[in-house]
Amino acid sequence: LQPGEGFIDVTGGKAWYRVIGSGTATPLLLLHGGPGYMSDCFEPLSALADERPVVFYDQLGGGKSDWPDDVSLWNIGRFVEELGQVRTALGLKRVHLPGHSWGTMLAVDYMLTNPIGVVSLTLASPALSIPRWSEDADRLRAALPEDVRQTLTEHEKAGTTNSEEYRKAAMVYFQRHLCRTEEVRPKLKTLKSNKQVYRTMWGPIEFHVTGNLADYNRTGRLREISVPTMFTAGRYDEATPEATAWYQSLVPGASLKIFDESAHMAFLEEPERYVQVIRGFLKRTE
Repeated sequence: LQPGEGFIDVTGGKAWYRVIGSGTATPLLLLHGGPGYMSDCFEPLSALADERPVVFYDQLGGGKSDWPDDVSLWNIGRFVEELGQVRTALGLKRVHLPGHSWGTMLAVDYMLTNPIGVVSLTLASPALSIPRWSEDADRLRAALPEDVRQTLTEHEKAGTTNSEEYRKAAMVYFQRHLCRTEEVRPKLKTLKSNKQVYRTMWGPIEFHVTGNLADYNRTGRLREISVPTMFTAGRYDEATPEATAWYQSLVPGASLKIFDESAHMAFLEEPERYVQVIRGFLKRTE
């Protein structure tokens, strides 16, 4: 696997990828969050390229990949198929799969197809039961200032979640539960997102799920995952430490790491610590 970048033909269009590093250890294939976002946020994990190839790819409909205007493409089955196509095209016979947020849903559904050669899973800030995610979001919302809560609810009822007022109120939630590190927030603003993909699959915003993933729940099948698995979450994460510990208890032999200074973006909020934890986990599984 040579360093470089290019495009891979996947169902519905072309997906962009970039390989950095060329060490002899098993490659990493990163599954970014969203859906409809991009792999740039994983930049701190490029530190792992001193030992192994690290593969970034933008899922179709996000980042530098094609953005086809076709809502029929935006479903988890197609993204699982795409992941298989990316692995095949890059010849990734053995691979570690770290996924973040929506990427944990993609990783788990991919594992349930019984792929060969996945050495480990890292499920960061997981969303493996959306009914549970929504319950937790309601609880986190209930702790927001009353005027913020009122603004959110009014705009959701009126269907005006595109308004500037709604966006400002949502920022209060994001500063608590998405990213608590002020210097990281401008970087998050540079991540281009595809609203069509995000709204079709998820909804208008993180804590109000109305898309085709709203009923997603794989907790009944997590025991089928047999590869070494590590769960991570931030202490203040919208993917709450309690929910993450519950998922961990359902995967045989899985471990759990909570990052005390972080919300939903631990690899950006505590990058050095995060890389150290991942590096240790990869070494143990190899």
